[in-house]
Amino acid sequence: MKYRSRSEIVGLLLEAASGRRVTKTRLMFKSYLSFNQLRNYIALLVENGLIEYEERRRTYRTTEKGGRLLSIQNRMAEIASINYISSEKIK
Repeated sequence: MKYRSRSEIVGLLLEAASGRRVTKTRLMFKSYLSFNQLRNYIALLVENGLIEYEERRRTYRTTEKGGRLLSIQNRMAEIASINYISSEKIK
């Protein structure tokens, strides 16, 4: 697996919990993280108000603030996408 930045992982987590309530297991599989890594990221996201935990259901959901961050990340990826040209096409 290629190296992923923290912002890319945060984006995957926010996307997984966007519009629905998901469990830790679902977040772990969608973001390809170990359980220990996931715990650290969830703590970071909850602390910054990007994701919220519903104790009664034991699920997570992206907050409005998290949704805005995800939208900004998606727009940045769209604007800054780099198209690599194969060296064969240059010849």
